[in-house]
Amino acid sequence: MITAAIIIIFVLGYIAIALEHPLKINKAASALITGVVCWTIYMLQSESSHEVGEELLHHLGEISSILFFLLGAMTIVELIDSHNGFDIITQKITTSSKQKLLLIITLITFFLSALLDNLTTAIVMTSLCAKLLSEKEDRLWFAGMIVIAANAGGAWSPLGDVTTTMLWIGGQITALNIMKQLILPSIAVCIIPALIVSYRYKGKKITYIPVVETTTAEKKDGKIILLAGIGFLIFVPVFKTLTHLPPFMGMLLALGLMWVITTFLHKSKDAEHAAKYTVARALQKVDTPSILFFLGILLAVSALQSFGLLKSLAVFLTNTLQNDYLIGIALGLLSAIVDNVPLVAASQGMYDLNTYPTDHFFWEFLALTTGTGGSALIIGTAAGVAVMGIEHIDFMWYLKKIGWLALLGFVAGILVFILQMQLG
Repeated sequence: MITAAIIIIFVLGYIAIALEHPLKINKAASALITGVVCWTIYMLQSESSHEVGEELLHHLGEISSILFFLLGAMTIVELIDSHNGFDIITQKITTSSKQKLLLIITLITFFLSALLDNLTTAIVMTSLCAKLLSEKEDRLWFAGMIVIAANAGGAWSPLGDVTTTMLWIGGQITALNIMKQLILPSIAVCIIPALIVSYRYKGKKITYIPVVETTTAEKKDGKIILLAGIGFLIFVPVFKTLTHLPPFMGMLLALGLMWVITTFLHKSKDAEHAAKYTVARALQKVDTPSILFFLGILLAVSALQSFGLLKSLAVFLTNTLQNDYLIGIALGLLSAIVDNVPLVAASQGMYDLNTYPTDHFFWEFLALTTGTGGSALIIGTAAGVAVMGIEHIDFMWYLKKIGWLALLGFVAGILVFILQMQLG
C-alpha cells in the first residue's frame, strides 16, 4: 500500500511537471511538493524516524553538492555575460549559415563537456547561443542539440559526467579504457541528431544580434572576466583530481576567486556603475526556480531510492531480461525518468567486481546508456534541467521535437558499441 502511494505521488508529480504550461503551475512547485510528500510517506511508514532523518540528510548532502555546483557555474556564466565577455567569442564565429553554426556549436559542446563536465558546458554554450541567435525557436533547437551533445561528450570521459566519474572512482572502469571504448559510440549519439537538425537549417542565414557598443576599458574587462571564468571552470575538474574533494568545492573556489577579481576590477569606478558587474547582481539574475525544481525532483528520486524501489527495479530487470545489453538499455531509458546517479549507484551495489571485473564491457555500456539515455527528456539530466531553466523550454515541446532525435542517437550509439565489441 505504502509502495503504491509513493509511486502514485511520483507519477502524479511527474505529470504535473510535464503539463506545466496547461496547468499554469510552475514545475518547481510541483517538484518540491512531490519530493516532500514522498519523504513524508516514507517517514510515516517507518519504525525509526531517526534513521529516516539520517537518510534524508545523507541524500540532501549529495543533492546540495549538485545544487551548489549548479549555482556557482550559473553565477560565473552570468558574470561573463554582464561583462559582455561572450561577445568576444561570438565575434570570432563568422559563418552566416545556421546549418554550419549548429554543427560548430555541437562539436564544441561535445569535446568541451569531456574536458569540463556536461552541466557546466551546457550552461556556457546555451548562454553563448543566446548571443548568436535572435529568434526564440532557433535557440530552442540549438539548446536541444546542446543537451544531447553535452551528455554524449560527458559519457566517454571520466570527468564529463557524474555517473562515469562514479564508475571511475568505484574501480569499475579506468580512464584510458573508457575513453577508448566510448569515443566512437558517443560521437554516433551526437552526430546523428546533429545532421538531422542541421538539414532543417539548410540554406538559412543568421540574423545577428547587434553587439552592444562598449568602450576600450569595458572590452578589456570583458576579456579578463571571460578568460578568468573559462579558466576557472576548466580548473574545477583539475582541482577535484588533485584534492579528491567533490566538484562543488572547486566550483565554490572558482566563484570566490571571480568575486575577488571583479571587486578589484571595479573598485575605482563609480559605485552605481560598478553595481551591475558585481557577483551580488549576477546572483540575482540566476534562475532560482530552476535550482528549486532540481532540488524537488532529486528529493523525490532519493525517496524512491531509500524506500528500496530503485534497487527492486534493478533486481527485477536482471531477473527478467537476463542479458547485459538489455539491462544496460533498460537502465539508460529509465535514466530519462529518474536520475541516472541513483540508478548507477544501485547497479554498483548489485553487481560486484567479481561478477564484472574492472573494464568489463557491462560497465562501459552502462556508462554509455545512463549517460546519454537521459537526453530523451529535458528533465532526464542535470544539463537538461539547467538548459530548461535558461531558455525556459517547455517539457512537451522538447519531448515532441528533440526526444525522438535523442532516442535515435541513443540507438546509434548502442549499435556502434555492440559492433565494436563484435569486431574486437
